[in-house]
Amino acid sequence: MFAVIKTGGKQYKVAKDDVIKVEKLDTEAGKKVKIKEVLMVGEGADVQVGDPMVKGAEVTAEVLEQARDKKIIIFKKKRRQNYRRKKGHRQHLTVLKITGIKAS
Repeated sequence: MFAVIKTGGKQYKVAKDDVIKVEKLDTEAGKKVKIKEVLMVGEGADVQVGDPMVKGAEVTAEVLEQARDKKIIIFKKKRRQNYRRKKGHRQHLTVLKITGIKAS
């Protein structure tokens, strides 16, 4: 069984025992999280599509860790103007392990 969930402004296709990295959630490592924003859930030909969410569907996940993504370099330059700016950014992430998918 798979589900399409929405969290942090992005959509993820998940199945049981998948490990995904999402935008930072405000929980500690080891806690359980319930995601109620399920856009699609199903298995094979038996698929339920929400309008926009599937009623009663829920995905449970366990928080493995709070981490940071790899560094992204932002570099701006204007030629012949001696203008150069270099900046770095590391996004905060939450690593989730999907423990269960419940359809309506």
